[in-house]
Amino acid sequence: MARTRGNTALQFERGERHQKPAIHITTRQSEILKQIARGRTNREIAASLDISVRTVEVHRFNMMRRLNVRNVAQLLRQSLQLGLLPRSFGGR
Repeated sequence: MARTRGNTALQFERGERHQKPAIHITTRQSEILKQIARGRTNREIAASLDISVRTVEVHRFNMMRRLNVRNVAQLLRQSLQLGLLPRSFGGR
């Protein structure tokens, strides 16, 4: 039985996932995602990566749209489930 969420098809059989969805984010998005997971603000992320706050906002928006989530908590949860963040993402 296949369930879909957004454009991503997840394979389920008896409640177990057999395939991870093919979700890809860019290297820059991955850097930003890790900093979001550490609780950093858009301004702090922008300063640390030497990019504009608007660029951080666009990357965050694109990741949230791609993962079909509406807030940061959902973004982090979905990222963990998809393996886009290591389980120990809070470490510095």
